[in-house]
Amino acid sequence: MKIIGVIPARYKSSRFPGKPLADICGKPMIWWVYNQAAKVGELDAVYVATDDERIESVCKALDINVIMTSDKHRTGTDRIGEVAEKIPADLYVNIQGDEPMLDPNTIRAAILPFYEDSGLQVSNLMAEITDPVDVVNCTVPKVITNKENVGIFLTRAAAPYPKGSIDYKYYKQVCVYGFKPEALRFFCDYGKEFGKAKIEAIEDIEILRFIENGYKVQYVEVESDSVAVDTENDLKRVNELMKMRIRGNGEN
Repeated sequence: MKIIGVIPARYKSSRFPGKPLADICGKPMIWWVYNQAAKVGELDAVYVATDDERIESVCKALDINVIMTSDKHRTGTDRIGEVAEKIPADLYVNIQGDEPMLDPNTIRAAILPFYEDSGLQVSNLMAEITDPVDVVNCTVPKVITNKENVGIFLTRAAAPYPKGSIDYKYYKQVCVYGFKPEALRFFCDYGKEFGKAKIEAIEDIEILRFIENGYKVQYVEVESDSVAVDTENDLKRVNELMKMRIRGNGEN
């Protein structure tokens, strides 16, 4: 099975313009993400997919595989879909470009279900919420699954509501996805014809397009302490954590 890792990276982020090129310990953030993904042995290749020449130029200077895509894409998954049209593979793994501390084993977890279920089209990851604030934080999508960890719903609200008991674990989405080519084609074709799906548009969570349309989305629970960089404060925190990691590994 040929497996390609793709890191969508756009420059024009509304909250943090130029985020992929933000400096972390002397290297741009996209370099850190790419190198973490490159450690995943199951990936035959890793590409940064961008619509910006500044990101393309930096990637080329750092020997990072990069592919230019349209600047008209509404979502990162649409950008992956374009990559799938240009680079044939059996499986595409969407790796978020704003998580420079993402562990390679976390990425690997999104791949393994496809070896167990040849008919699977989509996978995603989830991690137990340990900070109670995240349960009510609308920027943290909560994952609801059945007992086989197949996705039922994702929401930014605090759900499900523990009416009978507070003995319940909440899970947050970890944004690493596995897509078969057929699933990507569905996602892109649906978007061109209808735009976002009904609940997808309300919650603004891309994976809901699959769930709303009857796709099985297999969730895998992981332990992830990765920090997504959405703001300048997040960047400061990641720089501090990365410095501690580098010192702990004895690197210069």
